[in-house]
Amino acid sequence: MAEIKNNRTTDTIPNSTAVFADYARYYDLLYRDKGYAAEAEYVAGLIRKFHPSARSILELGSGTGIHASLLAEKGFTVRGIERSQEMLARSMALTEKTTPGHGQLTFSPGDIRDIRLNKTFDAVIALFHVISYQTTNEDVTAAFETARHHLKPGGIFIFDVWYGPAVLTERPEVRIKRIADDQTEITRLAEPVLHPNENKVDVHYHVFVRDLATQAVAELKETHAMRYFFKPEIERITTQTGFQYLHAEEWLSGKAIGCDTWGACFILQVA
Repeated sequence: MAEIKNNRTTDTIPNSTAVFADYARYYDLLYRDKGYAAEAEYVAGLIRKFHPSARSILELGSGTGIHASLLAEKGFTVRGIERSQEMLARSMALTEKTTPGHGQLTFSPGDIRDIRLNKTFDAVIALFHVISYQTTNEDVTAAFETARHHLKPGGIFIFDVWYGPAVLTERPEVRIKRIADDQTEITRLAEPVLHPNENKVDVHYHVFVRDLATQAVAELKETHAMRYFFKPEIERITTQTGFQYLHAEEWLSGKAIGCDTWGACFILQVA
């Protein structure tokens, strides 16, 4: 979802059933302006660069399946894992639309901290800040171990997170997003609370959903806890979980990460 920043926007997606119990109904509308096609091409480019022979992808926290579907259209075989039943139902519908001759596309329910499939992949991806939703050290380590468990020798793990230097330099601020289609109008207020000793931001969402036919308004309130990371943290967890650190860059732009980088993309490889 379009997220709070200081005069900028970033994106987040949770791996939690509770967080998106109601939100999932309006998720695709909220993010219809998200550049999914550009992001899928960016991720495909990273895979081609760091693992040119890769053909299979496991996506952890696949949400409504749009990234996975676009990557399958590029010829990859993609398996998505999603904990939210509401999002999983939406993603399952995409499997019927996969163009014959393109990559295969499947989805399964599961928690990225503990799911174990009887299959390995060339690449594991966790996009839309899925890793930032793992707010404890134990959960982060568990997610990395899941990625490691499902990778073939030489396989790579690509993920993006909120980057600590930017969070503490620019500080999150209140943001409002409004979007509508011919049936529904959504107004979302995002109010952040920074917890610097926990490397965490609690984002309090207040959402108003208006039915344009009846003018009835539904109101939702949810809190998303987001962890921000620093490069030394990532490097330490990388070593602990059997990966080799390959590269980091700003999400989408490819620039070096720094104090103005809200979305940092990391690429690891099985050691």
